[in-house]
Amino acid sequence: MELKTPLYDVHVALGGKIVPFAGYLLPVQYPTGVITEHMAVREKAGLFDVSHMGEIVLSGPDALNNVQMLLTNNFDDMEDGQVRYSPMCNDKGGVVDDLIVYRIRSDCYMMVVNAANHDKDAAWISSHLTGDVQFEDYSDRIAQVALQGPQSEAILEKVCAKENIPPKYYTYTKDVEVAGCRSIVSRTGYTGEDGFEVYCAKEDAVKVWNALLEAGKENGLIPCGLGARDTLRLEAGMPLYGHEMNDEITPKQTGLGIFVKMDKQDFIGKKAMEEMGTPTVKRCGLKITGRGIARENCPVYVGDRQIGHTTSGTHCPYLGGAYAMAIVEKEPAPLGSTVEVEVRGKRIPAEVVKVQFYKR
Repeated sequence: MELKTPLYDVHVALGGKIVPFAGYLLPVQYPTGVITEHMAVREKAGLFDVSHMGEIVLSGPDALNNVQMLLTNNFDDMEDGQVRYSPMCNDKGGVVDDLIVYRIRSDCYMMVVNAANHDKDAAWISSHLTGDVQFEDYSDRIAQVALQGPQSEAILEKVCAKENIPPKYYTYTKDVEVAGCRSIVSRTGYTGEDGFEVYCAKEDAVKVWNALLEAGKENGLIPCGLGARDTLRLEAGMPLYGHEMNDEITPKQTGLGIFVKMDKQDFIGKKAMEEMGTPTVKRCGLKITGRGIARENCPVYVGDRQIGHTTSGTHCPYLGGAYAMAIVEKEPAPLGSTVEVEVRGKRIPAEVVKVQFYKR
């Protein structure tokens, strides 16, 4: 049985088309439609319910040591108020999940995990803890909304004191008021735009959501669903767990090597990635130049040889064309080269491009 976020009734009242996703009932779109919602985020602002995400906190004298061992990125130079992205790997180097980490204090870290992986992540993390560290899962107590787009800061200033708004990307402020509700305000997002993610008690979610929507009316703010969230992240070249990465694919193979700090003393998966050596495959971008839209798991060819497969694909509204991400062999697919993608038994041409299709 699917769960409901604290904003479920609000979505229904707004005409949201509710679908099951990651164990929750969430709006895939509103009557405005995915394209309108996508363009609102690119040009003005959009508001998303992301309360299905999970929040796990590690605290205690050995909290940092555990974060360092669990995750591939480096956190020993992190400061209070900073946010950092990282894959979390298994012993074979495959990705258990990708998540973002908030340093609350030197001995306290909040890890935000993907909703579909919440139970798996919680079990993985708790079973690999060592030393003096406390594990707490706050997911059922916290709601999260994402305010995204070029007008997002102007909107947020109407319900949150300007001095409490984090000034830099991947920083946050805590114990601040948003619409009178105690919150964490994080300058992060999953759309390729400037924006914020607001964490609050689930009891305050409706008040925060409604206050932001009201404050953003004159700025063009509209509610957005899962459909626009996916087209926006793909247009910005952002990977999605279960598509661009999974338990079998290493971060290095999917273009996330920058977040794998091999000079760290150790982390789960390091030995396996050392033994694999330099990856022979890569994640690339594909601009579909023929007629058609490539979705996930479409074979990619150079001549008669299959060199890989697509991992995500869609029509990108802002760019006005079809794009896909793929994992392919490195050598046959340099930037600018032409490949073919098989869609429903028919091959269509595509150009190999940088994976970040859109950049603000």
